[in-house]
Amino acid sequence: MPSPESSIGSANTDLSRLVAAAADLCRKPLHHAVVSPSLGGAAVEAAAETPPPSLDLCLRLEARTPEGERVPAEDLELEIYRSGDALNLTLAWCQGDDQPLLWQGSHPVWMDGATGLRSSCPPRGAPLEALARRLRALLRPDQD
Repeated sequence: MPSPESSIGSANTDLSRLVAAAADLCRKPLHHAVVSPSLGGAAVEAAAETPPPSLDLCLRLEARTPEGERVPAEDLELEIYRSGDALNLTLAWCQGDDQPLLWQGSHPVWMDGATGLRSSCPPRGAPLEALARRLRALLRPDQD
């Protein structure tokens, strides 16, 4: 019988499934596929073999309706990176330079996509904040 620690570790090894499941939960009714914009699945697979504290990667979350129709306007770019010991991430809509982006560290910060200045949470922002919190907790459960 596997130990509880090995079960937890194996559950986190498939990063693309972990991210897609979190996005599906937080952005219902959309369904998501996770791809690496530059390297296909190679970056996702490589990250899955690396302990979460050393993650530094960019992923694209492609959205579909429950019927399977693509919804490119809902696609997101997710960047996961370290800053010291902290794990941070940014979430941004792939389409529309006028869309704000979310930085999530110890708290959420919305920024204007064009200027980088702080802005308020957009009307479609709450599910992204929930996704960012969930991903951060899943990838680094030892952080605040």
